Formats: sequence, structure tokens, C-alpha cells
Amino acid sequence: MTTVRDAAAIPLGAEDRAILALESDTVAGHTCKVIGMGPGAPGVEALRKAVADRLAAAPELTRRLGGTADEPAWVPDEDFDVSEQIVASDEALEPGGLNDAIARIFEQRLDRSRPLWRIDVLNLRDGGTALVWRLHHALADGMTAMRLARTVLWDEEAAPPRPASHARADEGRRRAHLGRVLEREFAGSRTRSPFDGRIGRRRRIALAREPLGPLHDAAKRLDGSTVNDAVLTVMGGALRRWLEHHHGALGKVRVRVPVSMHHTGDHAANRDSFFSLALPLNEPDPVARLRATHAATAKRKADHDAEELDRVMRGLAGISPSLERFCERLEASPRRFALSVSNVPGPAGRLSLGGAPVSWVHSLAEIGEHHALRASVVSVGGQLCFGLCADPAIVDDLDEMAAGIGAEAQSLIEASRGA
Repeated sequence: MTTVRDAAAIPLGAEDRAILALESDTVAGHTCKVIGMGPGAPGVEALRKAVADRLAAAPELTRRLGGTADEPAWVPDEDFDVSEQIVASDEALEPGGLNDAIARIFEQRLDRSRPLWRIDVLNLRDGGTALVWRLHHALADGMTAMRLARTVLWDEEAAPPRPASHARADEGRRRAHLGRVLEREFAGSRTRSPFDGRIGRRRRIALAREPLGPLHDAAKRLDGSTVNDAVLTVMGGALRRWLEHHHGALGKVRVRVPVSMHHTGDHAANRDSFFSLALPLNEPDPVARLRATHAATAKRKADHDAEELDRVMRGLAGISPSLERFCERLEASPRRFALSVSNVPGPAGRLSLGGAPVSWVHSLAEIGEHHALRASVVSVGGQLCFGLCADPAIVDDLDEMAAGIGAEAQSLIEASRGA
């Protein structure tokens, strides 16, 4: 095996190594973008050529995993073949079978002897095409995946989303707020999460799309809230509907909200932090739920919770790796959060690929042990695209939850018209 000392080897960062170590018999360890296109989409050969012509701008996509178990690294794949990375299915799918096909692909592991990404081209009987692009999470987080898509897929380089601003408070303010940050973050639920269970290898996928503009305007008009507050409110309402139907009681459901720590010009594969909060699921009124959610997120933003937690965890890593691992295990407890709900901004304008318009882009993220449901949202071309991933043995009828997203979004929009 190639060693880290080889000049061409790039050692994995600490965050990337930690993510690589999460892969197991039940956790595939990748993230996924599902790209929908209508008739006229490029065929597999045209797609291979288009991507190959632009790979020089994304050299990480031509590297495979090397190094050693203790010192993994990205090394050049001397046998790189784009036809092994972009493959087409001979079967034409009925549109109603797309989610099941995506789930079957999502369950598969990426071949570690090759670069850790793959695009499966699925042809639909209605003339449409879906591209299922898996990237190992050690190679790319949500923001990095969108950067890579902009580099090698989209016809014209759309303006990248503006990275989040991470203003740093002075040390005195940090110390004053740190206690409240930790109290909020390490608060746990006294009840067991409905998604807490021993996960298996099977996955269920569900997708939902809602208009970005009306939800943005509704949140602003009702409470001066953000799109992310609207996303959490809608997701909370969908969870409420699903839990009432399947469990009969709501209890307390805490969600983890990943926060990108990327900054302009960085090329880190993984750079994010998070904060957690309890969604007010006992509140049936979507407007009241929006206001409560906005109040909670505003407090976390004002106190820079995600930045403080990032600083604390990095500090622990420098003091004691064992202490860092203990805190990571504590944070990963299902009593700390039930599921993650991520929201990644994408290009605002319309996208095209190979001269054909892109209809939609969904993001999917892997679930984890004792966290059998994951929700990912990406905003692209005026749409909010929700992607749900779950273990069907623990979370059944995922389509019902996706339908709840649509109903809750419409309720929020309708409420804003009378405001």
C-alpha cells in the first residue's frame, strides 16, 4: 500500500479520518446528490466525456484511498478510468420506482480500490434521467459536494453560495456565553428517541420539493424568520404528523443542525460544526412553531453556539484524544439528538448539464447507529429539495413523512397570506 511519505500522497485531515472510521457493516459512509433531468439529458458516454474534460479542476476526484490504516491518505489513482466511475443501468424505470432504485444504490458500498465516488445514470420510461452521485463523506461534506458539482457537472459556473459568516466574539464574551452554550447543547431528552434503534443495511428514501420563494417570504412576513427556520418548522410539522400516526405521543424530539464552517477559497473536504435544539412538536399551530423555532435558533446564532462548540472540540483534541472521544460519544447519544436536519444552499439560478436543463437536485445523507432517520435539504433554482433517508425496519412509511412536508409548507404559506 502507498505510504503517506510518498510525495503525491495527501494525508486525510482529522475530521476526514473520523468520518472514514464511521463506516461499518451497517453504515455506508457516503453522501449523495440525486439530479433529475427531463428528455434530452446527455447519455452516459457524453456525461463521461464532459466530466473527464473538467477533472483537472477537481483533482481530488482522481485520487483513491491509500496510506496506512493509521495514516490514511489520498493518492493518485494510476489506473483511473472515468467509465468505472460513471455507469449506466440497462433497465428503464417507471417514475414511481425511482426512490426504491435510489435506495438500492445508496445501500451499496463504494469500492475503496478506486476514487470514492460514483455516478449511476438511471433512465426513466417517461424519457427523464436521474443521476445518483455518491461521494464518500470523508471526501466531501455537503458544501464541498456542491462545489464539486459546480466544477465538473454544471454547464456554466453558477455563483457559489455565500459561505456563512463566522464572526468571532472577544474572549470575555466567549467565556460568559460558553456555559449557556454547553448547557443548551448537552441538554438531553428524558424519553427515548423514536428513531433510536440498531440499524441494519437496508435504506428507504423519500423526496419532497417545495418552492423556495413563497416559504422565504412567509417566514419573513410572519416573524422576520429565515428560510432555515422555515425548513425546521416544516420538518417539525411533518415529524409531528408522522409521530402522531405511528406512535400516538409526541414526546420531545431534539434535532442537530449542522453549520458549515467553510470560508471563501478553502478546499477542505469536511469543515462543519453544529448546534442542537428541541423542535416544538407539541405546538399544532405552524406559525407558533415557526416563532418558537426562530427564537431558539436566534439565541444559538447570537451566542455563536456552533463556533464555540467547534473551538471546544478542537481544544479537547489538543489536550487529550481520549477526552475528545468521550465527548464525541456523549454528543452522539440519541438522548442528545434524535436526527440531523441539514440545509445547504446551492446555486440560485437555473442549472443545465450537457445543454439540458436540470429539473431538481436532492441531497441525501447517511443515517447512523441509533439515529435511523436523516433529513437533508438543498436549495437549488428556486426550490427547496428535501431528501429523507431511513432504516425501514425502524422508520416505516417514509412517503407519509414526505407528504407531511408538503402539507406543512402549504400551511405556513397560507398562514402568511393573512398576516
